[in-house]
Amino acid sequence: MQFKPAVSVLVTAVALASLLNGCKKEESAPPAAPPPQVGVVTIHPQPFTLTFDLPGRTTAYRIAEVRPQVNGIILKRMFVEGKEVKAGDQLYQIDPSVYEATEQSAEASLQSAKSLADRYKQLVNEQAVSKQEYDNARSTLLQDQATLQTAKINLRYTKVYAPISGRIGRSSVTEGALVASNQTDAMATIQQLDPIYVDVTQSSAQILSLRHQMNAGTLQKAGDSAAKVKLMLEDGSVYEKEGKLEFSEVSVDQTTGSVTLRAVFPNPNHELLPGMFVHAQLMAGVNQNAILAPQQGVTRDIKGLPTALVVTQDNKVELRQLKADQTAAGAQWVVNSGLKDGDRVITEGLQFVKPGAEVNPVPATNVAAASAPAADASAPAAAPAPADKAGKGE
Repeated sequence: MQFKPAVSVLVTAVALASLLNGCKKEESAPPAAPPPQVGVVTIHPQPFTLTFDLPGRTTAYRIAEVRPQVNGIILKRMFVEGKEVKAGDQLYQIDPSVYEATEQSAEASLQSAKSLADRYKQLVNEQAVSKQEYDNARSTLLQDQATLQTAKINLRYTKVYAPISGRIGRSSVTEGALVASNQTDAMATIQQLDPIYVDVTQSSAQILSLRHQMNAGTLQKAGDSAAKVKLMLEDGSVYEKEGKLEFSEVSVDQTTGSVTLRAVFPNPNHELLPGMFVHAQLMAGVNQNAILAPQQGVTRDIKGLPTALVVTQDNKVELRQLKADQTAAGAQWVVNSGLKDGDRVITEGLQFVKPGAEVNPVPATNVAAASAPAADASAPAAAPAPADKAGKGE
């Protein structure tokens, strides 16, 4: 029994040592982690030119199918296939021998009728012939004049001329071929390529949306003159000449729900050929206070709807649902709703934050190049400068 006090003292010492050790561990706990750093861009309204990228095909400005007006044998072809011809150039020569003989016969008949009518004119005054006989002679004279005129026209039609200037295609007939005035096949086709048409299609829904925005005052017309159009070719290159919108179809295609628009482009070097597939950029209107958000800051939720993470005034992350259905120069989204002037959109560090978390906003570095649209007035490069302010909490 004499050992119990020693045991009590030992237990008390061990408990006191454990308590002191726990206090030391509590005093040496690391400080709380700082808020994660994110890159932000501050949104400001800016002018934006609304453009539509529309598919289309090129069409010749004028097309003339050359057909014979008289029957006969082709004696000569007088053009080179695939070359330029001018209006009035002779293309074919049809055998004129039959029509020359017909003209000579008509001339002889006319001379005879004229002589008879002149004699009857004198005799009717002397009452040697009746008035009816004189009228019949005059009628025959007029008929023979018409017959001669027809013979001359048919003789002239044996020379086939180009009705328009342009590039002529292949010939469907050769020397020795028999052609007829009522045939359906063209002997050749001439196409005027300068200028040239570009027919594009636009959905009726886009046209309605455009009209609503203009009526509401959100959009202003690009200009009083015809809308300007730029062209991208099949190989991805941009056509150097600028065209203008000339015609819009008055009805909607029931099968596709689209409207055909026609633009005209200068084509002096014949770089554009009929039937080529192209993309036309139609400049429709200008929004003076457009909200443009960098594509790096716009994501989509599980429903496919666009969203963005915004830093609030107290540096908390907030999720915004956006309405954005068009891009500006391929680097920014045109936001119709969900963002406003002064909002700070996160473009860097999205994977490290979630709504409600506290963050440390700094100027974004991943949107400097994307914020300057290349050679396009659609979206002026104003995003990087506001981003610097956003990084300072302004």
